[in-house]
Amino acid sequence: MGIRGGGAVRKKRATVFFLLAAGNAVGITAYGITRKKQKKAREEKRHVPYGVYEAVIKRPLDMFLSGTALVVLSPVMLATGLLVKKNLGGPVIFCQKRPGLDGKIFTIYKFRTMKNEYDEDGALLSDEERLTDFGKRLRSTSLDELPELCNIFAGDMSIVGPRPLLVEYLDKYDEKQRHRHDVKPGLTGYAQVSGRNRLSWDEKFEDDVKYAGRITFLGDLKIVLKTVQAVLRRDGISSASSVTMEPFEGNGNGGQGFQAL
Repeated sequence: MGIRGGGAVRKKRATVFFLLAAGNAVGITAYGITRKKQKKAREEKRHVPYGVYEAVIKRPLDMFLSGTALVVLSPVMLATGLLVKKNLGGPVIFCQKRPGLDGKIFTIYKFRTMKNEYDEDGALLSDEERLTDFGKRLRSTSLDELPELCNIFAGDMSIVGPRPLLVEYLDKYDEKQRHRHDVKPGLTGYAQVSGRNRLSWDEKFEDDVKYAGRITFLGDLKIVLKTVQAVLRRDGISSASSVTMEPFEGNGNGGQGFQAL
């Protein structure tokens, strides 16, 4: 028993030593990759990753979580799509061009929540007139956002980041607000857990830029947990004067935006 017991202890020690050595090697490699990316970003005068999480871990984690969610939530997405078809007709998916990292344009996917209705002059009716009770319920539960998991898996978006806004806003940002596009847009973000559509545009952009300057694992985890709480409470779905959010009209200084790529 003594010899067998001693052999088992040695195996456990060897396993622990191997795991520690492997973890140390992975850590050193990740740190080295981070330093190279930070150096390259400084040389190219681009956004510098804050640390190992942003530079190395965040994108693979996004792929894993979004891919897993697409599989696990596929029945929910199918049911939601059928309900959209029944209540609003086709198309089920709302597609729109949005600016992402560095202002590069991509197509975002959502479940439709509004009717496609126009006035006698052929102009699209307001959000208030087109948003149905069904659409309001869909938005309040954030089920309309589920197709964005495809955007995350494809690399256009991240799970956490500034929300992707309209292309026409690009040339309305001031120099500071532009930095919200230093990182990929997200399914949820710091501004969303701070008040969603209840915040003013200045407050949203302030939160977006603050997030882009310091991306950490714990920070993203807190945002995800707070997002779940906000969805369950259905907070901040509408602004104080609109069922969605008032259009961003710029800062009154002409903006210093950049051209969409």
